Amino acid sequence: MKFNKYTLMFALAGGMMASCEDVLDAPTQSSMDEATIFSQYTLAESAVRGIHQSFGETNSYRGRFSPYYGMNTDCEWQNGGDATKVPDGGKYDLTSYNPTSNNSQMNTANNAWAKFYEGIERANMIIRGLRTYGNVDNDTKMSQLLGETLTLRAMIYQDLIKAWGDVPARFEPNTSETVYVQKSDRDSIYVRLLADLKEAGTRLAWPMGSDMTKTTERVSAAFAKGLRARLALYAGGYSQRPNSLDDKAGSSVRLSSAPELNRKAMYEIARLECTEIIDHYERNLTGLGSFEAAFRALCEDDVTAGKENIFEIPFSEGRGRELYTWGVQHETTDKYTGQNKGGINGPVPTLYFDYDEEDVRRDITCVPYTWKDGIQTITGKSKLYSQNFGKLRYEWMKRVVTSTNDDGINFLSMRLADVYLMAAESINELEGPTAAARYLKPILDRAYPAAKAEKILTAATASQEAFFKEIVDQRKFEFAGERLRKMDLIRWNLLGSTLKQTKQDLMDLANREGKYADVPTTIYWKNIGETIDIKGFGHGLISEEEAEALKMDGYTEEKNFMKMDVKYIDALYVNDPDTKQFWPIMDEFINTSNNYLWNNYGY
Repeated sequence: MKFNKYTLMFALAGGMMASCEDVLDAPTQSSMDEATIFSQYTLAESAVRGIHQSFGETNSYRGRFSPYYGMNTDCEWQNGGDATKVPDGGKYDLTSYNPTSNNSQMNTANNAWAKFYEGIERANMIIRGLRTYGNVDNDTKMSQLLGETLTLRAMIYQDLIKAWGDVPARFEPNTSETVYVQKSDRDSIYVRLLADLKEAGTRLAWPMGSDMTKTTERVSAAFAKGLRARLALYAGGYSQRPNSLDDKAGSSVRLSSAPELNRKAMYEIARLECTEIIDHYERNLTGLGSFEAAFRALCEDDVTAGKENIFEIPFSEGRGRELYTWGVQHETTDKYTGQNKGGINGPVPTLYFDYDEEDVRRDITCVPYTWKDGIQTITGKSKLYSQNFGKLRYEWMKRVVTSTNDDGINFLSMRLADVYLMAAESINELEGPTAAARYLKPILDRAYPAAKAEKILTAATASQEAFFKEIVDQRKFEFAGERLRKMDLIRWNLLGSTLKQTKQDLMDLANREGKYADVPTTIYWKNIGETIDIKGFGHGLISEEEAEALKMDGYTEEKNFMKMDVKYIDALYVNDPDTKQFWPIMDEFINTSNNYLWNNYGY
């Protein structure tokens, strides 16, 4: 099957490529056409950019994967989650470990599963064309395109495996003979992707190292190497696995049995790739800035490479729902948004109180107010158990929102802090905490006052076990709202136990028991200009004298603070999360697979 030049020309003109079925049905072109496309840099580069189209389509990353994958954890949940709600029950089923194969959000022909494989098919055609006609071993720009495409394909496969477990492996363009294929053991896919990303790392320039890597919207060596480290940790970690691919019910949470994916080997890959990235950044680039700066840059559309943000899935101004889903809620249309959106997903209410009060990440990550009529407020839809993530804020944008539902903010796929913490984790496992401390220290120094950061580091280096526990905590506090936590908990074999403890913590917070006994049940707030000042939101009870003084100073008294209906706590998970680590393949794709696809895990 040859690449269809008409399909490609349509992609260049309209920003879209045809589906696999369209390509199969189109008239076959001569090999001369493919040779023309992939021997000319301009045409080949446009084809690579066409992969991005699959990311931004309505039910792909934009409207299905980003809003729903990674929920619910000990730091992220869907605000107001209630699986009994109609017509939104399908949304809550996806996040509460209760999905079905006819889920109302995912069971459509144009959904994430289809769009991910659409992107893979485009990548497969480009990789074949570049290897055959692109002179990639002698032309550095064509080599860069090959490295970029290998990396994008690996990223899509990573997300397929995260969401569905074992999936079909497609590494060549579709033909009429291969349009139907069965699932492959994910281990074989991991092995292939780790090799692909190793090659990609040798072909790609570093951030700011070429015209193509001056932006975080294009793949660099740093992202390929970081993605390889991330995949290695996933491959070497725990996950729910069927007893065999054709066992639809029996499964267990276990490590891979593939010798080449043993934990030590995977930690060695992560150490190698992460330390190389860090060494390059510390010698040549800006590296870590302030915690807030990374997210302000994202909201300001600052895609300059070489700083903390390593790679972002690009959305145009009229596509992408990152703020809509993960940003601070605006209850009414106002000067910042042009939308009344945001706050669909938020922090688990206990998260704010689990941060150290001097951790600078807390007040950036967890926001207890919404915007209404141009001012911050806790009235209206804000119940205070439904907080907002504050890493994405309409008020940080430098442009007007041009759509009623989309905001155009990019999907942040990787930042440098993740590389430091992956390095710290892998080196602790291989060499111990003393050697690993050098990579944890920058994260602590940025988050805490110097004395407190040193105290935490000293306690962490007491043992390998203590250091690992600190990694578990710091990855929660660092990446809450960035959709990394669920897979982290899975690979550490901590998903079920952690969510069980989180549900108990939520009950303790609601009842003001245990470690939340000193959280006030009444808070006080007032507006100062358009901003809000809240007293009593944290550990430490307010005395009667303090309360009277606050009311005299114009603060409104808000009683029954953080009063939570048990149905929202119960919605954190419906089934044991360790039995539902993956979504089912939807009926739409099972029923059109010619009996080649099936579901495991008891679906």
